[in-house]
Amino acid sequence: MNKESLEHRVRAIKDSLPPTVLLVAAAKTRDADEVTVAVDAGITAIGYNYIQEAEAKREQLREWETTAAPHPVQWHLIGHLQRNKAKKAVELFDIIETIDSLRLAEAVNRQCAAVGKIMPVLIEINSGRESNKTGAPPAEVPVLVRQVAALSHLEVQGLMTMGPRFGDPEDARPYFSLTKNLFDQLAAENIPGAQMKYLSMGMSNSYQIAIEEGANIVRIGTKLFQN
Repeated sequence: MNKESLEHRVRAIKDSLPPTVLLVAAAKTRDADEVTVAVDAGITAIGYNYIQEAEAKREQLREWETTAAPHPVQWHLIGHLQRNKAKKAVELFDIIETIDSLRLAEAVNRQCAAVGKIMPVLIEINSGRESNKTGAPPAEVPVLVRQVAALSHLEVQGLMTMGPRFGDPEDARPYFSLTKNLFDQLAAENIPGAQMKYLSMGMSNSYQIAIEEGANIVRIGTKLFQN
């Protein structure tokens, strides 16, 4: 790891973003030193795809978070969550961005109730209707938002979508536009227990298009941590 290069990339990307956009550093496969350098350079939110990796990193970083971190760090789950990992997810994360079914939401809600925690969540949309991707089909999202919002220990705070990971970033625009339209529709309905606060869209290849289409959370890994 070149510390100076990582610091420079973090600051350059943060400076390029509108002030209303939260940069989540997608830290999959990155070591603890890289995470601490990124946070020291201004990252305030760390995203992990996998429970096992997040658990290991939080353990490694526990003392640093308590005594040396320059500011609080929010931990986001940005990968698919299996119901049998709900208990651990509730322990590890400050927000779960990938709720895509009522059964999953109910599992998380039960674990939150057991420990007296209110968990902010985003509803993940399979905006491309791709069979190999997780996320709720767009047509089912309004009903799912209402169902999840009714659960006592979850707070629906917005929507999340993936979009294509590679290829021409412009190819992602229709998916982001669809998700933003749903976001606006749901916001206008003022559903009790749901606030359309966050729209999480875009990764290293597509975050600029996502911001143009209304994203206020972007999840960037490769562009931050590239060697």
